[in-house]
Amino acid sequence: MGTRVLLADDHNIFREGLRSLLERHGMQVVAEAEDGRRALALVIQHAPDVVIIDIGMPVLSGIEATRQILSALPTVRVIALSMHADRHYVMGMLKAGSSGYLLKDCVCEELTHAIHEVLEGRIFLSPQLSDTILKDYIKNSPDENSSVFSRLTRRELEVLQLFTEGRTTAQIASQLFLSIKTVETHRQKIMEKTDMHSIAELTKYAIREGLTSLEG
Repeated sequence: MGTRVLLADDHNIFREGLRSLLERHGMQVVAEAEDGRRALALVIQHAPDVVIIDIGMPVLSGIEATRQILSALPTVRVIALSMHADRHYVMGMLKAGSSGYLLKDCVCEELTHAIHEVLEGRIFLSPQLSDTILKDYIKNSPDENSSVFSRLTRRELEVLQLFTEGRTTAQIASQLFLSIKTVETHRQKIMEKTDMHSIAELTKYAIREGLTSLEG
C-alpha cells in the first residue's frame, strides 16, 4: 500500500489538484479537510502517514492544528504547503512540529520529494526559504515567553482565531460548545495577557504572530 496522505486546505480545487498529483505518484489520499478542526478529527480517525496542510485554515489555523495533531499522534509527519514565505509562519510551523514547509508555487517533484524526505525523518524546506533568513530570524527571535502561543492557553488560541475571523461571541460559543459567558471570559483574559483592548488590535497581533491569515 502506498503512502497514506491527508490533505487539509480550504480550497476545494486546490485539494483536487493535489489528490490527482499524489495518486499519480502511487500515494493514497485517505481524507480531505476544509478547516483545521476537521483536519484534526480526520487525522485521529484515519492515522495517515503524512498530513499536507495550509497555514491559513479557517476555524483552527494550520499552526495550531499541527500542534494538536502531533499532540494526538506524534508519529504523523506534517508538511505545510502555503503561499506565505514570511518567517513568522515558517518558524511557527517548525516550532509546532512540522517536518516540512513548501510554498504553493513549488513543482510537483518538490512535493513528492518532500514527502519521502520527511518519512525518512528529515526536515524539508522549499529552496526559496534560505538558511540566511531562518538563521537571522532564530538569532534575533524574541524571548519564547513573548510569543502568543506561550502566553495563551489552547482554548484561548481557538477563541482568538475565531474572533479574528469575524465570528460573534454567540457563534463562537455555539461552535466550541461553550456558554456565552465563558467566551466573554476567554476574550477578557486574552486582552489582559496581550495588553490589547479591541478585536482590531487582537486581529493585527494574531496575523503578526502567525496565528491566523486573513488572506487564506
